[in-house]
Amino acid sequence: MSSARVYQYPPCSTCRKAVKWLETRGLEFESLHIVEETPDAGTLLDIMKQSGLPPRSFFNTSGKRYRELGLKDRVGTMSAEEAAEILAGDGMLIKRPLYIKDKVVLVGFREAQWEANLKV
Repeated sequence: MSSARVYQYPPCSTCRKAVKWLETRGLEFESLHIVEETPDAGTLLDIMKQSGLPPRSFFNTSGKRYRELGLKDRVGTMSAEEAAEILAGDGMLIKRPLYIKDKVVLVGFREAQWEANLKV
């Protein structure tokens, strides 16, 4: 069984909340800075496929960069490959935190969803 990876942005309050949630439950994970260690397009594509979620689920739609690039009108029609390329180019575009372990992929932090999927 592989170790969990959590891509997060340390100044983000939601990320800090998720990290604290994992720590208080004694769950081990590798913390990765989403901007400094942005996953490459191939990794993101694998994560998307593993999750079964549509590519738009991986975009930080409330971020400034998302608005600057005018992605709102494009994200719903782009392929997973195109989405992965765009996301790999700027970690701030990725919805965070992003939790990956084995077959579990969680995008964003919703406590009930994490609790159900991580069975704690």
